[in-house]
Amino acid sequence: MTIRIGVAGWSIPSALVGRFPSAGTHLERYGARFLAVEVNSSFYRPHRRTTYMRWAESVPPEFRFSVKLPKAITHERRLVGCRTLIERFAEETSGLGNRRGPILVQLPPSFAYPGDIAEQFFHDLQAMITGPVVLEPRHASWFLPAVDQMLQSRRISRVAADPAVPLPAARPGGWSGLAYFRLHGSPRIYESPYGQETIEAHAQAIAMLTARGTDVWTIFDNTTHGAAPLNAFELAQACHACMQ
Repeated sequence: MTIRIGVAGWSIPSALVGRFPSAGTHLERYGARFLAVEVNSSFYRPHRRTTYMRWAESVPPEFRFSVKLPKAITHERRLVGCRTLIERFAEETSGLGNRRGPILVQLPPSFAYPGDIAEQFFHDLQAMITGPVVLEPRHASWFLPAVDQMLQSRRISRVAADPAVPLPAARPGGWSGLAYFRLHGSPRIYESPYGQETIEAHAQAIAMLTARGTDVWTIFDNTTHGAAPLNAFELAQACHACMQ
């Protein structure tokens, strides 16, 4: 089992600069302290394969990148007719080599489960990209038992998100081999830091999941005011205490 804790992006707030090495790029310094990062910029624009290669060369061998699928696929085409776009994304992100971790598929809140369209899309995605896929749906229709069974059969994990929209999104679903948490900040999304009680409770949840043989990722996305890296450090410490 693996526990990975990281941030959406690798910016280093000035208040925490002393916790990172002083030399190197931001990514090199970040990679010296954390085992994972979530690449969100890929949602908005493509990156060259050589860019991904450079990023992979900047971090230790055990480090992993999760990469968010482009919005052209998830929000504009809504999973329909995306093979060419998936091929392009697969080729670009192959620059990460074995440091490429989960592919994050985040769907718009208005996107109801489309049945066969979703199954065909995931078939195409997994045919072109090896490795885990994690899904963050935000419409209630994706949280029905039949959809969960489909995700399990395809070994796709449903993201657990905070704040949870809808409420069942607070818990991981789908394939149980990987649990992927996206903590966006609460009550102010992208802004609020998480308190120690919440951090310790999440560390306990991680301990329970790993005891069942589940790999666990936790990504802090409360990055607006720099809370995410501090919360990541606090969670790593709390997880260490839980494992003693």
